Amino acid sequence: MPYWGQILYLIEGRNLMATAAQAVTSTILNIEPIDLAYAGLKEDALKGEVAVVTGGASNVGLGYARAIARAGAKVVIADFNAEAGAETERVINAENGPGTALFVKTDVTSESDIKNLAEQAFEKFGKVDILVNNAMNMRLNGPILSSPISDLDSSYAISGRGVALAIKAFVPGMLERGHGVVTYSATQFHFMPPMVGGTVYCAGKAAATSVMMSLANEVKDTGVYVFCLTPAGVARIDFSKLPPPQEGMPKFDPSMFAMPGFHGMIPPEAGGAAMVYCILHAKELHGSGIIINDAFDAMNYPYPNPATLHKRESRRLSDLELTMTFCNMGPGFKK
Repeated sequence: MPYWGQILYLIEGRNLMATAAQAVTSTILNIEPIDLAYAGLKEDALKGEVAVVTGGASNVGLGYARAIARAGAKVVIADFNAEAGAETERVINAENGPGTALFVKTDVTSESDIKNLAEQAFEKFGKVDILVNNAMNMRLNGPILSSPISDLDSSYAISGRGVALAIKAFVPGMLERGHGVVTYSATQFHFMPPMVGGTVYCAGKAAATSVMMSLANEVKDTGVYVFCLTPAGVARIDFSKLPPPQEGMPKFDPSMFAMPGFHGMIPPEAGGAAMVYCILHAKELHGSGIIINDAFDAMNYPYPNPATLHKRESRRLSDLELTMTFCNMGPGFKK
């Protein structure tokens, strides 16, 4: 695995958000308190909703699950890691009250596991209103030429197949009620920077992003809203746990991972707040996607380090532009 890929996989660290919310500690999960009021969100904003979060027991998926629960929703955590999943259920219930969360051990590539996930979710809560497709294996981030083809198969299985299975399990019920939100943790569709070494990882993500945009067209004007959120820079890094740089690699500089507006990486709790905001504005995002920095700007997020922000000129693409963006590979012939 490339050195920078190891850095991304060993993501852990500290959250600089305010800590007004109830503090629940964990010896298994590396968490900080969730505080939606700090981010300008009401803690009953999703009251009455039921969400399923795949990959919901670690990093940004854990942030999504905890924030959605903090906003008043019931949450089903689907994850392959049984220990972390059970602890996530315990933490969310401790933060929000018994019966808020349910963990279901799930391999999202398995049709029988997804069927079991749906059965347990419906039995416990009676419905599912929000589907957050987030599961992925960050180890699958090598370059094409040096990665086994099994890595590419696994990447597509988790992202493409897993997203499609979850959609088929939960979206029909949303369509029957004319109410629902489906979202996906996307990444770069076109190109993954070489320093990340994420070619295989990005290929699977691109397939799932395309599935999501097609779904958005299929459910248009039904009351079910579909969008993608790119949580770029959401991570925790415990620098003491990083491996030594490989021979010939430059010495690691922690400042290179500082995200605009933050003292380092974006905490998963902040990523969760952004997801809650996007779910609340899913109708506006339908058929499109947004990078987390633009979500923070839209919600007037109180950045802990605003001096590092820079002006961005983001805008929503038209349907034609979006289609052409997916079709175009690059600038064509060089002059």
